[in-house]
Amino acid sequence: MKAREFASWCGALVVCALLAGGQVMAKDKEDGNAPKKEAVQKKAGKEGDLDKYINLDSDDMNTKVEVITQTLYEQEQRIITLTFQQEYGDRVRIKRIAFASADRTLIPGYVFTPLKLEAGRKYPGIVMVHGGFHERFDWRWFQLIDGAVSKGYVVIFPEYRGSRGYGANHYVNEYGITDTEDVLASAQYFSGLDYVDGTRLAILGQSRGGMATLLAIEKEPTRFKAAIDIVGLADFVAYMAYKPDYRRNEVAKESAYFKGKLPNENLAAYMDVSPINHVDKIQTPLLIIATKGDKIAPYDLHTGRLLDVLKSKGKVFESKIYDDAPGGHIFMDGDTPEQRDATQRCFDFLGKYKKP
Repeated sequence: MKAREFASWCGALVVCALLAGGQVMAKDKEDGNAPKKEAVQKKAGKEGDLDKYINLDSDDMNTKVEVITQTLYEQEQRIITLTFQQEYGDRVRIKRIAFASADRTLIPGYVFTPLKLEAGRKYPGIVMVHGGFHERFDWRWFQLIDGAVSKGYVVIFPEYRGSRGYGANHYVNEYGITDTEDVLASAQYFSGLDYVDGTRLAILGQSRGGMATLLAIEKEPTRFKAAIDIVGLADFVAYMAYKPDYRRNEVAKESAYFKGKLPNENLAAYMDVSPINHVDKIQTPLLIIATKGDKIAPYDLHTGRLLDVLKSKGKVFESKIYDDAPGGHIFMDGDTPEQRDATQRCFDFLGKYKKP
C-alpha cells in the first residue's frame, strides 16, 4: 500500500471511529443513529467457560473502528480523572478501585475521601450513580462529589457495566440487571472499608441512575438509610414505548435478560425492571427531584406516576418538582437557581437521615 493511500485509510478510520463514538458522547440525547456492534455478555459460568475479547489485530474494518473507539473512550476517562485531580486535588482524594460484583466480575469505580482521613473515624457514605446509555464519571459530577466530601461524607462512584471508558466487554448494557447488581455490590464493598460506616449509607442517582437507585432500594430495602432519585426512569415499559427504534433495538439486543426482544415479545422482563412495579418493597426514606418539561423522562410518565404510587402505598418520601427547569432532563448540569436549590435539598435530606 502506498504511503498516501495508507494515510488516507488511517484518516478515514479515525473519522469513522469518532463518528461511531460521537453518538453516545451526548447524555442520552437520542438524536442520531446509535453505533452498531455485537454484544459480548460476561456471566458467571462453569469451569472451562472462557471470556471473549475483541481482536486487537483484526483486519475487519468494523472491528478496527471498535478498537479505536474504545481506546478513545479509555483515554478520555484518564483525562477526566486527571481534570478532577487538578481542580479538587487540594482537598479531595480520588482513588480508582475494582470491586467484585455478584457474579465475581470486577467492576471499576472511584472512591472519594478527604485528603486526610481522621484516625478511627467512621464516615457516612454515599453511592452516586450516573445515568445515560453509556455514560460514566465526568465533570458533571465534580461539584456534587466535592460538596459531599466537604460536608463530611465519603463517596463511591461505581462504573457499572454499560459505562464507557473501560473496554468493549464492560461497554455492554443490561438495563435494570447488571447496572443494579453492580451498584449494590459497590455498596457492599464500600461498607466493608474500615473508614466507612456501613450503617449510614445513602444512594443518589440521576436519570438511568435514578432507575438503578429505585431498583436498589427495592431489591435490598434495608441497605440504605436514605435515597435520592433525580429525574429517574420509573417505568421502563413506557420508556421503550416512546424511544426511537434504534435505541429500543439496541437496548433489547445487548441484554441477555431481554433476549433481544422488544416489550411486545418479552413484556414480563421489561415490567420486572420497572421500579414503579415494585414500590411495595421500598422501606428507605426517599427524596424525588424532577422537572416539568423533561423530554427524556417525561414527568407524567415517570416521576408523576411514581409519586402517586408512593402516596397510595404510604411510603416515606419528599419531593421537589420544578416548573420547566433550564436544561430539562439535564438541569442538574447547569449553573442555575434550580440546580443550586436541588443540590441543597439533597444535602438537607441526607443530613436529616444520616448526619455526618
